Amino acid sequence: MDYRLDPDLQAYVDTVNTFYPPDALALPVGENRRIYDRMCRALRQPHPDGVSRTDRRAEDCGHSVAVREYRTGADYRPDRPVVLYFHGGGFILGGLESHDDVCAELCARTGLSVVSVDYRLAPEHRHPAPFEDAVCAFRWAGRHFAAPLLVMGESAGGNIAACLCHAMKGARRPAVGQLLIYPAMSAAWIGESHERHAHAPLLSHDDVRAYDAARAGGAPPYDDTRFSPLAAGDFSGLPPTVVFIAEYDPLACEGEAYCRAIGAAGGTALLLAGAALPHGYVRARGLSLRARRAFDGIVRETTRLAAGSAG
Repeated sequence: MDYRLDPDLQAYVDTVNTFYPPDALALPVGENRRIYDRMCRALRQPHPDGVSRTDRRAEDCGHSVAVREYRTGADYRPDRPVVLYFHGGGFILGGLESHDDVCAELCARTGLSVVSVDYRLAPEHRHPAPFEDAVCAFRWAGRHFAAPLLVMGESAGGNIAACLCHAMKGARRPAVGQLLIYPAMSAAWIGESHERHAHAPLLSHDDVRAYDAARAGGAPPYDDTRFSPLAAGDFSGLPPTVVFIAEYDPLACEGEAYCRAIGAAGGTALLLAGAALPHGYVRARGLSLRARRAFDGIVRETTRLAAGSAG
């Protein structure tokens, strides 16, 4: 398929590809991470003025995970919802530094505290390690903050966020909203976008399956709701949901299916499609007008959900 990206988006894709050899996933995971981290540093946006960062340990029932809290002094209010953020990276890449600028900008533009979760990565830590870290961070945040919790995840982090919301919907303090950015739902089936965009810029269908296998350490357990949110038999009782998808992304159909399932169960789910955008467009927000407008939408919907849940 001929992908006709805006010139600035094509330049972004070309820049990312200068870091990655065609066989990147075949490289040792340590080298893959070094490449990814260099790419993240090269594309990092300036840190907003007035945003503070505090590194903490989230602890629950003897379990511990590193988190980083972002707060803006000018607009901070202890009663406003807190965003619990799960980064992307195919379950094998990323951490607090790779998405530091994204979280800082979300904090600055929404006025909300953002807590980024440094969940464990495969292949050293296989499923369900990321899910267990998410539960730990969620329970800790429920005690640490008096405010409601919004859950947000990008790509692999969108999967973790959705799995967490399913698991915690019966909790004393469940999430009051979830925002999923081109989420990797780890679907057992191959949908239309997997076929149409199997060789899309920045993420291919084969990449998706390789990440699932790495996370599982073998055959992916697609029937496990801690691995695939789409495996859930009951989609009722979930918080208001917003799913952002990218047109040129094999994962687009998975976000669509998740929204349909929530709607069919009587819930509220809004699907926002990013026309002519590739997977990973959030990192292009400082380079591309189209990506910037999509990120503006993420900020807007985060603010809207926060306003609806406050108090």
